[in-house]
Amino acid sequence: MSHVPPSLPADGRPWVYLASQSPRRRALLEQWGVTCVPLLPDASEDAEALEGVLPGETPLAYVRRVTRLKLRAAEARRRQRGWPPGVVLCADTTVADGGDILGKPADAADATRLLQRLSGRRHQVLTAIALAWAGREALAVSRSTVSFKPLSAEEIDAYVATGEPFGKAGAYGIQGLAGLWVRRIQGSYTGIMGLPAYETAELLRRAGLRLL
Repeated sequence: MSHVPPSLPADGRPWVYLASQSPRRRALLEQWGVTCVPLLPDASEDAEALEGVLPGETPLAYVRRVTRLKLRAAEARRRQRGWPPGVVLCADTTVADGGDILGKPADAADATRLLQRLSGRRHQVLTAIALAWAGREALAVSRSTVSFKPLSAEEIDAYVATGEPFGKAGAYGIQGLAGLWVRRIQGSYTGIMGLPAYETAELLRRAGLRLL
């Protein structure tokens, strides 16, 4: 597949190559004044293969490793396409219950199982963000705790029926209807959404981009 070089901002505004399909990450970056140039995998790339969990891997080790792999794949993609140098941004969000990694649900039954597990309890959300620029890399991790209210079977079924759990770690998105269940968070709300504001700003500053 041929790729036409992207049209890059020419007015001095900060911009990044965003190697993520998440509309939430793109919306947050644009809210912060950063223009996003999509740098997404080709159909020939098996991006999901990067997300496999290694035996005995902790949630923190997992999210750091997977985000680095995604970043390096994205930077290789940029070079292969012959696109101009720029800051490449990747992120990955992992939901953890103790030492167990709760990934994206495979189907409605799996989403129901995950939500039943989170019901009435606290869990961890880890989001890693990584940047590549000028031959350098940097990575940071945001850790937050989310407390859910006890969920009835009817509430879980109704939520799963909306389709919102699919494609999301832990089978929920805090920015959507599941936010109605959150009794308390400790940490970064934007990190739970998928892109922690503070860590992102700090890494972009290191790469030479200032948001304010």
